[in-house]
Amino acid sequence: MNQDSPTTRIEVIETKALNLGRAITGAFCTGLIGIGMARFAYTPLLPAIIGAHWFLPSDAAYLGAANLAGYFVGALLGRPVSDSFSVVGVLRVMMLLATASFFACGFPLSFLWFFGWRFAAGLAGGVMMVIAAPTVLSHVPPSRRGLASGLIFMGVGVGTVVSGTLVPFLLKIGLEETWLSLGALSLVLTAVAWSGWPTNPPSSLPEAEHMHVRQASTLRALYIEYGLNALGWVPHMIFLVDFVARGLGRGVEVGAELWVAFGISATFGPIFAGHVGDRIGFGPALRAAFLLQIAALAIPAFNLVATPLLLLSSVIVGGFLTGTVALVLGRIHELLPHHPAEQKAAWGLATVVFALFQAAAAYGLSFVFARTGGDYELLFAIGALAMALALAIDVGWSLRVRVER
Repeated sequence: MNQDSPTTRIEVIETKALNLGRAITGAFCTGLIGIGMARFAYTPLLPAIIGAHWFLPSDAAYLGAANLAGYFVGALLGRPVSDSFSVVGVLRVMMLLATASFFACGFPLSFLWFFGWRFAAGLAGGVMMVIAAPTVLSHVPPSRRGLASGLIFMGVGVGTVVSGTLVPFLLKIGLEETWLSLGALSLVLTAVAWSGWPTNPPSSLPEAEHMHVRQASTLRALYIEYGLNALGWVPHMIFLVDFVARGLGRGVEVGAELWVAFGISATFGPIFAGHVGDRIGFGPALRAAFLLQIAALAIPAFNLVATPLLLLSSVIVGGFLTGTVALVLGRIHELLPHHPAEQKAAWGLATVVFALFQAAAAYGLSFVFARTGGDYELLFAIGALAMALALAIDVGWSLRVRVER
């Protein structure tokens, strides 16, 4: 058959679309496993771990922070490791490492054992976050990268929903069985993603010109804002379910319901935020996100504990947990529209700053939680202040740029 015939061209297009769909599915699975499950499943598990006397409340909080510390190290190592070894091989190893951590955490042999595996799960998530999406998006046509990135980052939200719905059900069987079941699910997802990664290298990117000084300084401000966002999310990420279940005495089931709402919102957050950014610009959209998150964090901070209000808080923070990723990535592209190489470098640095702030906040807030005897409201107040500072930096820097112009 003539290779230039319409039928042949259609077959080639369909094959490319199928391969791209499998690659997007693989990257989707990395977010689901490495962050949606490996990190966020711990939130609804926290009350059960404390209730089963596996660890003291203060120790359990530090174990949650271990995952974030591992994520920071993984974000740092992601690019160097992928430059030295096969990207596909690294992604496969990281998925297996995250899967192994679920099985290992089913056996609380000691604090150090559990800490090490929670750290390993975070490291795997950090590496996958840095390299999975860029590996796939480099093969996606520019006109469709927004949709593709939204689908990839939806994996984080879907993992959160899975954690919130599956964990309470599995806990009725047993805590050990819950961890082992999560490991089995992660193993299945790893198998789904195993052979879907693109094997051919993407077309080379043109060499970037030196960016303007104003662009560089605006990017530095953006990194700090992104890091402060990470700090502001920690109270919801680690303490929300425990706050509702133990702090308010409403039980794990009610806390898990709020966590499911958090996850559903996180699932659709990237698509919604990206659409708004396309319509009004990513800078204004980012400032609107800061305002909404300040209000959402103020709800538990001021002890406004009516279930509808807590639900609203969960939905807003959950949506922007993943939506802000799309907004920051879009903002980087706005600032560096003709610098593809520097876009990639900026995204890597933004991820590292995000992970650093998040890990420091997790340990710092865990320390505050332990020293204050479990003052949940103070944790959410600190998160609200971090968001307010991010908004102040963004508005102040925007005004400065306008004055200079």
